[in-house]
Amino acid sequence: MSDLTHEALALDAADGLRAKRAEFVLDDDTVYLDGNSLGALPRSVAGRLSDVVEREWGRLRIRSWTESGWWTAPERVGDRIARLVGAAPGQVVAGDSTSVNVFKAVVAAVRLAGEGRDEILVDAATFPTDGYIAASAARLTGCRVRAVDAADTAAAAGPRTAVALVNHVDYRTGRLHDLPGTTAAVHAAGARVVWDLCHSAGALPVALDANGVDFAVGCTYKYLNGGPGSPAYLYVRRDLQAGFDSPLPGWNSHADPFGMSAAYEPADGAARGRVGTPDILSLLALEAALDVWDGVDITAVRAKSLALTDFFLRCVAAYVPEGRAEPVTPLAHAERGSQVSLRCATGAEEVMAELVRRGVVGDFRRPDVLRFGFTPLYTGFADAERAARVLGEVLGA
Repeated sequence: MSDLTHEALALDAADGLRAKRAEFVLDDDTVYLDGNSLGALPRSVAGRLSDVVEREWGRLRIRSWTESGWWTAPERVGDRIARLVGAAPGQVVAGDSTSVNVFKAVVAAVRLAGEGRDEILVDAATFPTDGYIAASAARLTGCRVRAVDAADTAAAAGPRTAVALVNHVDYRTGRLHDLPGTTAAVHAAGARVVWDLCHSAGALPVALDANGVDFAVGCTYKYLNGGPGSPAYLYVRRDLQAGFDSPLPGWNSHADPFGMSAAYEPADGAARGRVGTPDILSLLALEAALDVWDGVDITAVRAKSLALTDFFLRCVAAYVPEGRAEPVTPLAHAERGSQVSLRCATGAEEVMAELVRRGVVGDFRRPDVLRFGFTPLYTGFADAERAARVLGEVLGA
């Protein structure tokens, strides 16, 4: 047994979050490092979904909209997510997809902008959908899109900027961008900011309220473990809610949904971000999945995330032949999310496929990036050591 293996076992024994692992369905023969794409299944979900299907839908049927709390689920689940992203209750609504919520937030931000502000800044390395949505929002609002490096957003915002759309963590490299500084600089330029939290919520503190963020969106199937296609969420800062003019007004966001009025009157609060009928099955699966966060301090999650990724990088340096895989994820803690991306010199796709065959599940992004996501609630230090050791075996073969 190597020194690193011994160290991993000692670190796992001292891990204050280790007990959380038992709350997930995991295979002991597999190291799962793809929670940055799809989180593992919390054990509480299957039983809850069975009850929703068999009792709430099967027996109560339509009564469950009121008796089982279906109608209020988007705000109820939104408030549970709010705690994990540093927001007070009443500012987050769960529902729709990240793409749909990006569209709502960007268009609403443009509509809040002052005269002469016709520019949408977009992170040049953004996840493609965000760029597509921003371009569509620009066409609809008479704006133009300007792509800039996320790190340059603060300097790029100017008198014509209406809104900046920025990823908190880069999905390829795992680079963590400066949310407090960028938000303050964009505000100083008189513009709004929309943060995409898909790769940060549930992995590190976000502090939306404390930093005065205008709008934020995110998915729930990564670090929040809500399941494939689980509902996304939209944050609208409380003092902006009265002026939030959603480009997708639906009957669910009406002040009196069952009044069936021909004229639209928006609801107050987070409900203004709703559109159509909620996806109840996936929404309640997400609600059950969020039970794993009860009693968890997000700062402890961040501390373990950094310790895990530090340890994995050390193991990679020890096990992987020199020059075969180099980190593209920043080494500085202030610039790192909860994943490690390695640039593989040759055959990255084949390397990842072989890792998966050997029981180490990460993922691959073209042309040459291997991604390893570290989910502190269920990933251990022995997992990190084994993954690096197997990677070294594959690259040394």
